[in-house]
Amino acid sequence: MNWPRTLNGFRFALAALGVVCAACSDQSPALPDQPVEGLQPNILLLMAEDLGPRIGALGDSTARTPRLDQFASEGTRFTEAFATSGVCAPSRAAIITGIHQNHWGAGHMRAAGGGYVPAPAPEVKAFPEILRASGYQTFNDGKTDYQLGLRLGGAFGGPTSPWDDTQARGWADRDPKRPFFAFVNLGQTHESQIWPTWQLPNSLVTWALWPLRILNHWSWPHRTFANEVIVPPYYPDTRTVRDDIARHYNNIASLDVAVGELLDQLQEDGLADNTIVIFTADHGDGFPRAKRWLYDSGLHVPLIVRWPGVTPPGTTSDQLISLIDLAPTILSMANIQPPSWMEGHIFIGPDQDLDGRPYVYAARDRIDEQPDTVRAVRDNRFKYIRHYHPERPYVLPSDFRDHMPLMRELIEQNESGQLKGPTTLWFRQHRDHEELFDTLRDPHEISNLADDPIQATQLRKMRRALDDWLEENPDLGFLPEQTLRDRFFPNRKQPITTAPHIRFLGEHATIETGTAGASIEFRLNGGPWQLYSGPLTIAPNSHIEARARRYGWAESEITKALN
Repeated sequence: MNWPRTLNGFRFALAALGVVCAACSDQSPALPDQPVEGLQPNILLLMAEDLGPRIGALGDSTARTPRLDQFASEGTRFTEAFATSGVCAPSRAAIITGIHQNHWGAGHMRAAGGGYVPAPAPEVKAFPEILRASGYQTFNDGKTDYQLGLRLGGAFGGPTSPWDDTQARGWADRDPKRPFFAFVNLGQTHESQIWPTWQLPNSLVTWALWPLRILNHWSWPHRTFANEVIVPPYYPDTRTVRDDIARHYNNIASLDVAVGELLDQLQEDGLADNTIVIFTADHGDGFPRAKRWLYDSGLHVPLIVRWPGVTPPGTTSDQLISLIDLAPTILSMANIQPPSWMEGHIFIGPDQDLDGRPYVYAARDRIDEQPDTVRAVRDNRFKYIRHYHPERPYVLPSDFRDHMPLMRELIEQNESGQLKGPTTLWFRQHRDHEELFDTLRDPHEISNLADDPIQATQLRKMRRALDDWLEENPDLGFLPEQTLRDRFFPNRKQPITTAPHIRFLGEHATIETGTAGASIEFRLNGGPWQLYSGPLTIAPNSHIEARARRYGWAESEITKALN
């Protein structure tokens, strides 16, 4: 297999990032031997970073995305898909579990920065682990960042039980007797890639990201120029702003090439007809007032699905979708019944929830070093945002974000009094307690209608929708973060999973651990780690090793035994 050259380059850069940052820094059914013919397709999830719906096929005339446009013509475009957070770690925590991040303590960016790792309820498993327990070979390519690990500030690491390979090259090492699920992360559009190549890094992290940016910018297949872009009304129309927006479009062109190479690889491997491909992003654009925020610019994501034989080519759906819907939908695609604790809806396929969802919800809590509490609800037209700290300014210092030339331009123009009109709104020293936007008439969310008497009924409706949601599920983001740390890391120490116990009865072996909800992996005679799901048949004189880990806890010691 000739693995796509673009993706290999990004894997190399991510590995370099890992080296630099490291310096600073209930059991499932037995696994079948092979899938039931026709019932378990391969599934490929392509997830861009920091990308709104800036795709030609989704209506962006500036974007140069021929491969994504072609891909969209072969499947269904979902125009109203939204993340649960405007920043990666909380959003990914919701994606991987199918549960809103604030309902299990994963709302802060990143939890590891607060000195803990959140632990969901014992029965909760990441959807790739459920796939793996049902016979799928599961691959993760790139970052994890699901709020379940401590390595590299939480961006990598975490439990290994969801994955056969945690740093895979897509599906390159697949077992042809098993269906695969591959989660490929695409970093070309990450916020850090908007910075210019010549800009010198100011920290170890930004130094680590510099090679990736050079590689990315060197390989731009198309050039969008500053005079071609549209500047949203909340930014001043300056050359610096235009340059950063143009750079983002050039990165999108690189992303398009990477996606095309992956799709070509599927075709070359003879897998395209039996592989469902999903393209989306972890949250919206990486620009200021988008990333980290609950405006549509930070939450609205592209979502395109090609499911051979199911999605009619070239179709469009405007149903409201939250990214927590990915987990149950992907399980349904694999003919696996989603567990009852998942909060998402199945949005496509034979098991689609035809009633859909009336609302999507989002949250903003601590962002890096800045504590905050903001909640939002959106229907197909209106967005309601509630600020629990209206006494604070909108713009709070953020070392990573403030490295972007566009952000520095905003700060400098604000300090010199040059900002005018809508560009001043985000720089107010106090927030509106409530914000209500008509996203149909006001897609940039500039005109707050919360005090408009004409919208009083709509305001009450959206308030009630948010209140009902907050009452239905405990929102751990309202707890002081010290309380969360004490809850998940008693005495400031990560709980350790109990080591597994291996029992033999003739040629059969069972493995147990005293930690409720822990996942168990085993391997025989030094072979690959496998997910344990029931009694094993072990040949005489075989060496067996077992390890266990509950999500949010430290991994157990490895137990070794000889049959």
